[in-house]
Amino acid sequence: MSVDFDAVIIGAGFGGMYMLHRLRQKGFTAHVFEAGKGVGGTWYWNRYPGARCDVESVQYSYQFSPELEQEWEWSERYATQPEILRYANHVADRFDLRRDMTFETRITKAVFDEAANLWRVETDKSDKVTARFVITAMGCLSSPNTPKIPGLEDFKGPTYHTGNWPHEGVDFTGKTVGVIGTGSSAIQSIPIMAEQAKHLTVFQRTANYTVPAHNKPLDPAYVKQVKASYPEMRKRAKTKPAGIDFTINTASAVETPEAERNREFQARWDYGGLGFMASFGDLLLNDDSNKLAADFVRAKVHEVVKDPKTAEALVPKNIIGCKRLCVDTGYWATFNRPNVTLVDISDEPIERITATGLRAKGQDYAFDCLVLATGFDAMTGALLKVDFRGRGGVTLKEKWNEGPKTYLGLTVVGFPNLFMITGPGSPSVLTNMLPSIEQHVDFIADCLEAVRAQGKTVIEPEPQAQEAWVGHVGDVSNITLRSTCSSWYVGANIPGKPRVFMPYIGGLPAYIQACETVVKNGYEGFALA
Repeated sequence: MSVDFDAVIIGAGFGGMYMLHRLRQKGFTAHVFEAGKGVGGTWYWNRYPGARCDVESVQYSYQFSPELEQEWEWSERYATQPEILRYANHVADRFDLRRDMTFETRITKAVFDEAANLWRVETDKSDKVTARFVITAMGCLSSPNTPKIPGLEDFKGPTYHTGNWPHEGVDFTGKTVGVIGTGSSAIQSIPIMAEQAKHLTVFQRTANYTVPAHNKPLDPAYVKQVKASYPEMRKRAKTKPAGIDFTINTASAVETPEAERNREFQARWDYGGLGFMASFGDLLLNDDSNKLAADFVRAKVHEVVKDPKTAEALVPKNIIGCKRLCVDTGYWATFNRPNVTLVDISDEPIERITATGLRAKGQDYAFDCLVLATGFDAMTGALLKVDFRGRGGVTLKEKWNEGPKTYLGLTVVGFPNLFMITGPGSPSVLTNMLPSIEQHVDFIADCLEAVRAQGKTVIEPEPQAQEAWVGHVGDVSNITLRSTCSSWYVGANIPGKPRVFMPYIGGLPAYIQACETVVKNGYEGFALA
């Protein structure tokens, strides 16, 4: 029987766009289905005030096309959401990607037909298509988490979620606003909302570590220098655990003399950004070293925030780097404003949402608008919203009942010809996402080509290979302090979600090497039929 497409790709973010491009290059027929009205993925949906990338723009960009690298001009050190979305649209236009994309269409079901060795795919628009392969490119942070707070539907004013912001924007001028959450999107948006709002009340469960972005317009001389040496920079980045080209100091924090140690912390602080965690080599391996870095940042809160009680509430109590480190512009200083109030709900959750606001710690708070900065059902949320059914009609949800198990974060036993871009068990969210996406897409494209070259139609991981990889992912996560706290990395923000450290923490170089070994050994760990 004929198949509609060699591959159906779910999602038109950076993963889906590049996957389509690579499959076309190799002569495969592919089609992208996207729930939004346009390309961009994360950067299409996340339009909250102040949304920007926390990786420097010259590095948060595709590297598959030297021409694209040279022609695109980034304007700021850390690109804003509108600029990244313009970039995504430029890529879609430049490589004529939209002709193989269907927008405003969500894949609802995908069933593997064992007799025909193909996927039967259904959409919310009643489309039914067949594909030899299905490739998910839905992103790790694309399923917004709306917490089940009692009375949420009772609030009479508008409610906004940072992960699904109105495209026309929101003007908070003259409004009183309540914000629940102090993660990355809150830390980016609160300073801007505070400038507009008549009054802003922030409800904080967990104080988060944040380092200054020191964002600025890019110096043309610097851009020229980067563009002249892009291949070298990309090559260096691939040797770094996070896939970002910054200098890693391998010394131990606890073994470095105090004056020298504080100079290093301060230099990293003054430069800004995620490189702060590379101040010393053992910040995520040694409790004492971690505490030194944490104390340095905690002291900064007290330097910035004038009210001692507010400052103390904003001081993070957990391990630095255990939750995702945030990068901010003027976040702590915002709490010096007379129109901003911080309510610490770490010891008592919000009692309920009311018609006019919410009730917390026995007190009623009233506001005109409510903002939920409550993050995402990360890594697996978007995948499990699709009814995937593999061999024997088993669902992916059933398969992952005790937490996600994958081979290389790319494939799942019992789900032939299904590939995941940056799935659980791959470095993904612990790295610069663009290089990680490209590495996955290249692996998948080469894999499909190898299957075709051998005259085969089915590829799936072998159970023992998957078990070995899951064990390895667990082993390396246990070495670091990162797996020790309640974060979205382990699904702790979603009630009932199995607690498993989902991303691969072994670093991008080790992961690339593992994938290359699999290929070199004739797709070791995979069965072809």
